[in-house]
Amino acid sequence: MSNGNGVVATLTGAAESVKETASNIGSSIASTASGAVASVKKSAKKAQKAATKRVTAAKKAVAKRTDKASKAVKKTVAKAKKSLASASASAKAEAATLKKKVGKKTAKKATKKTAKKATARKAVKKAGKKIAARKATAKKAVKKVVRKAAAKKTAAKKAVKKAVKKVARKAPARKKTAKKAAKKK
Repeated sequence: MSNGNGVVATLTGAAESVKETASNIGSSIASTASGAVASVKKSAKKAQKAATKRVTAAKKAVAKRTDKASKAVKKTVAKAKKSLASASASAKAEAATLKKKVGKKTAKKATKKTAKKATARKAVKKAGKKIAARKATAKKAVKKVVRKAAAKKTAAKKAVKKAVKKVARKAPARKKTAKKAAKKK
């Protein structure tokens, strides 16, 4: 009869082949996982760059709009000041001439002209309020773009985590199949 040396050698060879196959599978899984992680990192960097570009473009657009709006406000304010100054001067001159000529009846007309001056001041205030509203909407637009960029960054980070988890789940499953193959032999 046999002393069992042939059986031990066969089992040893089978165990070594199973070990080698398992290490090959493990290394292939690791290389696949590292490749997936690298690609996800690359896409995250691209998304981040795109987001920063959008934010800078939005900031530039807002700056242009606010510059235009402030220039428009300055022009309207200057025009209003000029019209107020001329209206004031003419009203004063007219009031002086009226006081000299008639008296009370003409003084009422002068008060009407000063009322016109007050409405011109209201128009200047209204223009200032409109410009402030435009600036606020421009700031809101920038904030919106920044939020979108932040959302894209978090989405990229989630994708990286997801890929790592997938690879981690796949590794144990493949080891089990290697063990089954060893049992069948």
